[in-house]
This record gives sequence, C-alpha cells and structure tokens, in this order.
Amino acid sequence: MHTTLFTTPVVNTLLRAASLAFLRLNGWQVEGRLPETARKAVLIAAPHTSNWDLPYTLMLGFALDLNLYWMGKASLFRFPFGPVMRWLGGIAVDRGRRNDLVAASAQAIADADGPLQLVVPPEGTRGKTRHWKTGFYFIALQAQVPIVMAFVDYQRKVGGLGPEFKPSGDVDADMVEIKRFYAGVKGRNADQFEAS
Repeated sequence: MHTTLFTTPVVNTLLRAASLAFLRLNGWQVEGRLPETARKAVLIAAPHTSNWDLPYTLMLGFALDLNLYWMGKASLFRFPFGPVMRWLGGIAVDRGRRNDLVAASAQAIADADGPLQLVVPPEGTRGKTRHWKTGFYFIALQAQVPIVMAFVDYQRKVGGLGPEFKPSGDVDADMVEIKRFYAGVKGRNADQFEAS
C-alpha cells in the first residue's frame, strides 16, 4: 500500500499529539482498542452521514494508533486533490464501473507487510439510506480478517472501536448482529442513519 500520514515519520507523531489534543479540548472521548488479532482488519465506518466523518475518523485513528486506509468516491481524487487524498489514506472507488473491488481490497490487505485497517462505510453514501452494502463483509471474509465495529457518535461525543466480529459466511445472520451494535449510535446528521 502507499505511504500515508499514518506511516510518514515525524508527521505521524505530531498529528497524533494534535489529534489527541483536539479531541480532548472539544470534549470527545475515545473508547476501545484494536485487538492484537485485528492488526489486519476491516473497520466498519458507521454511521457515515457527513463530510466531517473523515477528519474525525483520521483523528480517532491517530488516537488509537491505527494504520488506516479508507475508501472514497473517485471524484474526491481528481486533480489537484488526488495526491493529498491518497496521502490521507484514501483509495479511490469508481462506483460507476463494474470491477472486482472486493477481491482487489482483500488482496491488498493480504499483501500488506504490516498492520493495515481498511475503513469501509457500509452505507456507501452520506445521504439517507436504509440498506447497507455488504462489500466490507465480503472483503473481510475473502481476506480472512476480522471486522471491527468502528464508530463516531456525535451525540455522546464518543468515537472509537467496538467489538471484533469474525464473519461466518452467513451474511444475513451476521448483518443482523453487526447492525445491532450500531442501533444507538448517532451520526452528525442523525436522521440519515438507520441501523435496522
């Protein structure tokens, strides 16, 4: 995978300190930690209801000492912002083209030399949606890595990592369990998120 702000020496130390200070000064709490068995993992990014989710996710990533990569729509990576977005850990996703994103993502996780947490928003959009996409689930299943339930709860001002979840292959049953965790989590635009 490419170099990001999480793997850039000195910069990552400074950004970690700045992230911790910003979160503390603004009344945010950080919960959870990455289990040792999830050094390579897929992190669910839910709820995803605002552009503010990315900066908070990055700050929480620093606070939790993670090595995050995230998926974003391809239009975010157009000139002149592409190099910056990639340095922030972004991976462009062209939603208009049919490609095997699951296989490519799973292979990237498997090929990574060290820890790597791939952040995937299950809604696939910041807009209101009732149906979650299952790409994150199949990436984890194919890469044989756990899913970690990451969250940003704007109402409580708490963000972090919930439990680790090992996909069984029964996507319908597993999605019920996963969504149960997110039932009380409030996004920045709370009316746009439903975990049911």
